Amino acid sequence: MIRRMTAAVLLLVLLGGCAAETIGGPKRYEATFLDVFDTVTTVVGYADSEAEFTAAAQSIRDSLLEYHQLYDIYNDYPGLVNLKTVNDSAGTAPVPVDERIMGLLKLCCSLYGATDGRVNVAMGSVLRLWHDARKAGIDDPEHAVLPEGTAVEAAMGHMDLSCLVLDEEAGTVYLADGEMSLDVGAVAKGYAVEQVCRSAPAGFLVSVGGNVRATGPKADGSPWVVGIESPDGGDFLHTLYLQEGSLVTSGDYQRYYTVDGVRYHHIIDPDTGYPASHWRSVTVVLEDSALADGLSTALFTLDLERGLAMAEDFGAEAMWVDGDGNRFYSPGFEEKIRT
Repeated sequence: MIRRMTAAVLLLVLLGGCAAETIGGPKRYEATFLDVFDTVTTVVGYADSEAEFTAAAQSIRDSLLEYHQLYDIYNDYPGLVNLKTVNDSAGTAPVPVDERIMGLLKLCCSLYGATDGRVNVAMGSVLRLWHDARKAGIDDPEHAVLPEGTAVEAAMGHMDLSCLVLDEEAGTVYLADGEMSLDVGAVAKGYAVEQVCRSAPAGFLVSVGGNVRATGPKADGSPWVVGIESPDGGDFLHTLYLQEGSLVTSGDYQRYYTVDGVRYHHIIDPDTGYPASHWRSVTVVLEDSALADGLSTALFTLDLERGLAMAEDFGAEAMWVDGDGNRFYSPGFEEKIRT
């Protein structure tokens, strides 16, 4: 069994090959951080000095780290009310939360409707079973097992999003079902990237794992170039131009473990409670990183016909890769392909 750490994998790898820099003009700089959303964060941009770029990159990292801690469902932080606090208080009392939590959860409720329930942040109880089984299987591959079927079935009885009560006036979140748990993994990273990039300098490129967001073209006006990694490794499936907006990939090769020779990944079908089996990867190009993040997860759990219709509803372009390596495209995706 091979474990591919999320922190070591960038589905969308920032490529070099930028245009020549103007003498005396802004220079290209790059910074990498390893402590945000359990993955590699890369910030690339142009600035008049290294100090100017370093300050901007550090600010981006610090802001992303704040979102990471707020949306963490596994760890407590001194003096911080985060989503773990909300989950720990399920069925007990409303919890006053930071506006950045309220904003994310409001978007998640909207995405639930827009994706016909394919993005459901109330799946935490189900996802926890798979998280724990995957962690144990990675730590001890010889004894890796699936979650108990009865436990999965029981957890699926606590996925009713109507039990998530948001009181915007009071600034509180309440889980009316004491057995329900939130997991915002399908949206949180994209939402954080989008919020941070809206106030980042123009002409920066930020990659947080498989989420890439451009705040504008490079200093000379040319687009950025990003590559879409093959699920099997090796050469990129495509390289694309990205002028502004986001490109997000969801895949079965990011977080997984193996049981009896079968690989089980982390993207769970809300209808079955088990890993979705339609695709190896789905890539979405859309202006808003949060919407792209949620949509890529939703499309991963749908067949092509339903996925194409949903991508059109969002105004997004998408590419799907199936188990045999076949690629399928929304009508406008191929126009964005560089190679």
